[in-house]
Amino acid sequence: MKKTPLENWIMQRVGKDGKVREALEEYQLARIKDSLNYAKSRSRFYAKQLEDMDFREIRTLPDLRKIPFTLPRDIQSNPFAFSCVPKSEIARIVTLRSTGTKGEEKRVFFSESDLNQTVDFFLHGMSCLVDETDRVLVFLPGDSYGSIGQLLKTALERAHIACFVHGVIIDHAKAAEEIIGKNITCLVGIPTQIRSLFRTYGELFTCRIKSVLLSTDYVPEKLTQELTEKFGCRVFTHFGMTEMGYGGGVECEALSGYHLREADLYFEIIDPNTGQSLPDGESGEVVFTTLTRKAMPLIRYRTGDIASFTKTPCACGTFLKTMSRVMGRLENRICLDGNEILYHWELDELVFSLFEIEDYMAYLTEKNRLELELTMFDSSAFQSCSAELESNIQQLALCKFGHEIELRISQSQSKANKITNSMTKRIFRS
Repeated sequence: MKKTPLENWIMQRVGKDGKVREALEEYQLARIKDSLNYAKSRSRFYAKQLEDMDFREIRTLPDLRKIPFTLPRDIQSNPFAFSCVPKSEIARIVTLRSTGTKGEEKRVFFSESDLNQTVDFFLHGMSCLVDETDRVLVFLPGDSYGSIGQLLKTALERAHIACFVHGVIIDHAKAAEEIIGKNITCLVGIPTQIRSLFRTYGELFTCRIKSVLLSTDYVPEKLTQELTEKFGCRVFTHFGMTEMGYGGGVECEALSGYHLREADLYFEIIDPNTGQSLPDGESGEVVFTTLTRKAMPLIRYRTGDIASFTKTPCACGTFLKTMSRVMGRLENRICLDGNEILYHWELDELVFSLFEIEDYMAYLTEKNRLELELTMFDSSAFQSCSAELESNIQQLALCKFGHEIELRISQSQSKANKITNSMTKRIFRS
């Protein structure tokens, strides 16, 4: 098994000969201090947020806990207060309009050097799954400068790997045509869209696709299993969000969690209720601090994503940390009765274990009833699928809560194979 290529890349950035954890953490601590001083001196938000902080007290990485969190609503309230460079040095502005976010839009700024650092991460991260013999098709947005598709294409072309940006899938037939016409061997895309594509054109995966990188949303275990067992594809997952510069971590050949972009980002896992750091192996909220960002540094930014650091070293042999696959978002849950919490990812695992279901939407009614609306590949399979799904959901409820829940499952009138052009994650709707 090949060791993650991120290790050599990161240690080259660190500038230390010894490939040891201690050297990396010394680098991270120094960069954290630099980032704190930089943000405080250049950002109106951090000038106020960090006004009373004495950075001389930050002597170890755990001391970062003395610094207050940055929240998504802080960016929503006044994104321009975070900017640390003149407008002329801002190369890209991304406006986030997630339906899961309440309040004003978030705007995230990137300088040219910020974008180049993301390209560098993509260049080394993608070498986990492709080489110069591969041809990559990206089913993510890539029309505008600095978009994730455009940055990925730039990275792969630097590695002399052919890359084509299709954009999010709107038409299965056109996507399949491009796979055939350009002799594609690797796909990058959104989990549910890739699932819908292989359900419709499975033969393409069997004879052409060697590897798949899934990103932007929770990846159901059943999806990984189907692609691996039915089509012989290696399935890698990527963790990132716009606020962290798109790229945060990617799996190696061990396929057991993300190795992180540790020269550019410092990660923590905290208890979302108390804000206290959690030990390895315990799931909590992912928090990150940028170490090299110029346009818009973020200090202890709470992502809302749920994950954990693994207790055991990765089988690839690296000393880098491994983060478990993200389980979903804290906000993407419903409270059925008192403290009875059901997460969207739990429904994903049950729904997508049934091959005949293409997609679904989940609602919680005023009467505290969970309603699912299923989009079927074959409408004639609805009755059998809905019965099996209802049984599986009630079994989950019995295990978690000790009783069944109010549940209604219906069939969507939307036609299968009609795909919404959207990067928005699935959420519970009211």
